[in-house]
Amino acid sequence: MSKEKPNRSRTGGQNPVPPISDAEWVVMKVVWEKAPLTANQVVAALEGQSAWKPKTIHTLLRRLVNKGVLAFVKQGREYLFRPLVDADTCEHAVTRSFLDRFFDGRIAPFLARFVEKEKLRKDEIARLKRILDGKEL
Repeated sequence: MSKEKPNRSRTGGQNPVPPISDAEWVVMKVVWEKAPLTANQVVAALEGQSAWKPKTIHTLLRRLVNKGVLAFVKQGREYLFRPLVDADTCEHAVTRSFLDRFFDGRIAPFLARFVEKEKLRKDEIARLKRILDGKEL
């Protein structure tokens, strides 16, 4: 079995987060919010959010462990899961990947296009201005 090359950002650094599917994101959100959790607790937390069978959720947990974003310890007859990567790191990795693929890694064209098409509240505009002002050199 061949190993995939690590993802690299525009700056050349290694991406610390492997690709996570949409279904895996749903599971990760539960674990980030309530960790540590047993597999049964993850299943219970997702009952109202998805129509997945417990076996599907167990498979997603196993995939996330194999990808290195979740860890587990055996506690009695159950496994207790906790995240190895925080939500902010994952969100940044996904955002960076998107920017690299669609905007050649450039943030300004993305923001310009997004803001042109979206309605922003005054408080959102003010927050963006504060963030951008803090980024100036």
